Amino acid sequence: MELICTLIVFLPLVGSIGAGLFDVTRKTAHRLTIVSVGTSFFLSAYIFKLVALDGILPFSNNSSNVLTLYQWMTLGKINLEIGFLVDALTAMMMVTVTFVSWMVHIYTIGYMKDDEHNWLNNSLAGKYSYQRFFSYISLFTFSMLMLVMSNNFLQLFFGWEAVGLVSYLLIGFWLQRDTAVYANLKAFLVNRVGDFGFLLGIAAVLMYFNTLDYKEVFLLAPSLENLNIEIFPGSEWSAITVICILLFIGAMGKSAQVPLHVWLPDSMEGPTPISALIHAATMVTAGIFMVARMSPLYELSSTALSFILIIGATTALFMGFLGLVQHDIKRVVAYSTLSQLGYMTVALGASAYTAGVFHLMTHAFFKALLFLGAGSVIIAMHHEQDMRKMGGLRKYLPITYITTLLGSLALIGTPFFSGFFSKDAIIEVVHFADTQGRFGAGFAYIALLLGVFITALYSFRMFFLTFHGKERMDEHTKEHLHEPPFVVTVPLVLLAIPSVFIGGLALETMLYSDFFKSSIYIMQEHQAFHDYHGVVSFVLHGLTQPPFWLALAGVLTAYFLYIQWTELPALIQARFSTIHSILMDKYGFDRFNDWFIAGGARKIGNVFSAIGDMKIIDGFFVNGTANVVGVFSQIFRRMQTGLLYQYAFSMIIGLLVLLVWFVHF
Repeated sequence: MELICTLIVFLPLVGSIGAGLFDVTRKTAHRLTIVSVGTSFFLSAYIFKLVALDGILPFSNNSSNVLTLYQWMTLGKINLEIGFLVDALTAMMMVTVTFVSWMVHIYTIGYMKDDEHNWLNNSLAGKYSYQRFFSYISLFTFSMLMLVMSNNFLQLFFGWEAVGLVSYLLIGFWLQRDTAVYANLKAFLVNRVGDFGFLLGIAAVLMYFNTLDYKEVFLLAPSLENLNIEIFPGSEWSAITVICILLFIGAMGKSAQVPLHVWLPDSMEGPTPISALIHAATMVTAGIFMVARMSPLYELSSTALSFILIIGATTALFMGFLGLVQHDIKRVVAYSTLSQLGYMTVALGASAYTAGVFHLMTHAFFKALLFLGAGSVIIAMHHEQDMRKMGGLRKYLPITYITTLLGSLALIGTPFFSGFFSKDAIIEVVHFADTQGRFGAGFAYIALLLGVFITALYSFRMFFLTFHGKERMDEHTKEHLHEPPFVVTVPLVLLAIPSVFIGGLALETMLYSDFFKSSIYIMQEHQAFHDYHGVVSFVLHGLTQPPFWLALAGVLTAYFLYIQWTELPALIQARFSTIHSILMDKYGFDRFNDWFIAGGARKIGNVFSAIGDMKIIDGFFVNGTANVVGVFSQIFRRMQTGLLYQYAFSMIIGLLVLLVWFVHF
């Protein structure tokens, strides 16, 4: 099984190298990467069956779930190595990442087939953009697999930074667009802020545990529970709390939590396939996975858990509000991602790591479906993304219509759909945490309930504006409307299946069994999932709870606003223009960052340039040195008169000085 796990990771890398570094045709590029990622998926499914379902330890004759590929460096007693930790959590992530990535690879054939039109004529970048895009998304898959399969913090950081680098390349893929360049630079810089905290957290782990190996750190963690450190004089902090918060700051960047969320909506500047891959199964889920993996550390710090709880609840509610005012179909789905990541983060803060990763899995399928469905609409609309210019697409795009409807129903938590089971489980466990006195749980519970209504409202606002109502597109677009080719629609259908069924099928296994026993640690007093009476009983209980009725109210509100009384939204906007302006301004985060952080950095840079560069370096060292040389040159030039008697006189004076010196000293 060592070979199988190695192949799962490195096959996408081989495909990426083959498509990106060799002069191959388009067909060869997509075949190579699709086959490599598809093979990784089937091998991951095999590992999932053996490890997660059959309980077989994969390495060293079934005696271990940890494999060391090679030891990179030894520093004293610290071993820096590359290796795998394959347990139920890893296996679930491997299957989810490779399946969604495989669907995105297939979909990309149809979406990117005419990509030359997005580039300047005779541009080599445009000529090979198709091959390069496949190379990037395959490299993205490799990076994420390295992250989730790592058995130590060093490899985790490698995968962490690699997904950030590839996201930078993909968000700014259409580099001839200023907006794309701005978006990828924004994503890169914001993630560097989070990654600085993440790196400090890893450094603190190394400092206090003297190892970067997961299992060794987790074994030593309880012994440091009561260790306090002074960050500021006279102020003591728990060492575990500091480590957990620093690591979570990294997760705030990668998983786009307030206030480090600002990069995610702008990532829509990249092609739709990468939007699906970033938002569904790779980069944004890295932070959620990391906190779940570090559960033995986080369970020792109630302060860190409450911090996570409040950040997640704030993100879930306030990012959902922004989805209500968006007109770009992809940005609506992007703000939905921000809100759902908030739900996952809240679950982590409530010690319901299993519920968080369960929602991570279900969300990956229906969110990829919604993004690819939006991309299908964009293809049919000749790359128009404004929902105000759509409407009535149901009869033109029947497959896209049905699959997007299924994805939307899963997103809002419709009973028996996958999102219902994972989202209701999170809300229930947050309510339980509130009864147990977890700080911030009360606020989180209210925020998540409001978020249910908001999610249903913006999801079906998008659905009704796009597929129902009056046709608002121009005649030329209407004449050419048709369902995209099968390479676009087949991934939609295949993603719709788990979006409907995976939640009910996995509910008992992932929440009410020992499925994650060897992967996730939860203190006994934090356990919220006890009695299980079947899927039907779970659904019947859910029908009596507020989330179901709030979701229904959201759908009905969207129906009346955007199908029945279509003039009402404009009246509401005019009546609440101040609130609408705040939402359109995205709470001022971007303006503040541009003015204070970016503008402040530029002003500081100007000061350093004017003083440090121009006055000190240029003025003193460069020009000053030249001026000193010039002064001495003027002095020495006067000594070179060309008169023989002056030279003889100077020699005699010099000789006398030397004689006096030798005689005297």
